Amino acid sequence: MFYKGFYMNRKGISTALGLVHPITLSHGKNAEVWDTDGKHYIDFVGGIGVLNLGHCHPVIVQAIQEQATKMTHYAFNAAEHEPYKKFMAELVDFIPMSGELAGMLTNCGAESTENALKIARIKTGRTGVIAFDGGFHGRTLATVNLNGKVNPYKQGLGNLPGPVYHIPFPSKDNGISKETAVAALERLTQIEVDINTIAAIIVEPVLGEGGFQLLDIDFAKYLRDFCHKHGIILIFDEIQSGFGRTGKPFAFLHLGIEPDLLLLAKSIAGGMPLGAVIGKTDLVNYPPVGSLGGTFSGNPIACAAASATLSIMQSEPFLSSSKHYEETIEKTYHQWKEQNITPWLGRLTGVGAMRGIELYHPEFGAGSALLSKILVTARERGLLLMPSGKSRHIIRLLTPLTIEPEILEKGLTILSDILKEYADFKI
Repeated sequence: MFYKGFYMNRKGISTALGLVHPITLSHGKNAEVWDTDGKHYIDFVGGIGVLNLGHCHPVIVQAIQEQATKMTHYAFNAAEHEPYKKFMAELVDFIPMSGELAGMLTNCGAESTENALKIARIKTGRTGVIAFDGGFHGRTLATVNLNGKVNPYKQGLGNLPGPVYHIPFPSKDNGISKETAVAALERLTQIEVDINTIAAIIVEPVLGEGGFQLLDIDFAKYLRDFCHKHGIILIFDEIQSGFGRTGKPFAFLHLGIEPDLLLLAKSIAGGMPLGAVIGKTDLVNYPPVGSLGGTFSGNPIACAAASATLSIMQSEPFLSSSKHYEETIEKTYHQWKEQNITPWLGRLTGVGAMRGIELYHPEFGAGSALLSKILVTARERGLLLMPSGKSRHIIRLLTPLTIEPEILEKGLTILSDILKEYADFKI
């Protein structure tokens, strides 16, 4: 969406930065935010999946404030600092993967992905990567080539770091079967590329920007065996699906398999910029000393916030709130279906608390134009929503999992009323 007047008031900011909502926020509390004009909104965006624990969680704020009085920064490659060591020890204990784990901290999800590619290349001596249609892994040159979508990420960039190959993403949420994906993988390795040149396969257990679609469980198991057989590193991108978003600590727990490398970011530190690459020690310790690192990676304040985040996630109030959120979304959606509030109401995609509401009409197809109108109307009524999916026709629910029940109910009522009002929308 292009808001000409609003862009004119963004001095010094590139117009190449996209914008969903032309408002300027001033502050937030849990699942609510306020703009500079004083207007109040219920936040179903959550910083695009960064705020699973809401805005300004008091425990996280306290951790940030305390650390800021002790040390604001030190490059871990130059000298160790305690918050980094403390958090990494807690993180590898928290991640439910077998064996001894290790890893590194990064600044963001794209940097986590970049470093995972480095580890996989160094370990295997290969360069090729297989990714999936609809996937999203970042905006840097290497990660953008992994994305399963050209517009707008790859336009005008020319040749990108690779080689990268894409196959269909199988899911019950999109109708693509395990068999289709297996056939595509077999064709790829028989016709397009030598399997012995593939270093890694990267996949989101639940597509984020692709529309909240859960990877087919049987295909996930096939993929795990396939990678093991051919010496390929299996990378799970849990940058958006991790830290409780799917109703479990990590989405791979829904699939019954483990990755070789796990990519983390977004909600890892309650709003502070932080990411991580975690894997078995024999893999992540393989690169030569000095080959991994970064000036700001694992900043002390971000690490302190991340330690607080892990503590909160294991508390009974969070577990209870997350469960209530999950149950409310499912219950409400099924009520809307039973009441037939609109012919545009498609599938409830995803799993657990990571849900998308598809807008799809039996006659007109994907509701891309409808969702554009809903985003505006919802914002005017005090509800912030986020689109997703190949056709931008799926409402991506990234509400803080700590949202108060009455605020969640109010937000869903606003959405329900709007869906009813647009029931007769025609393309």
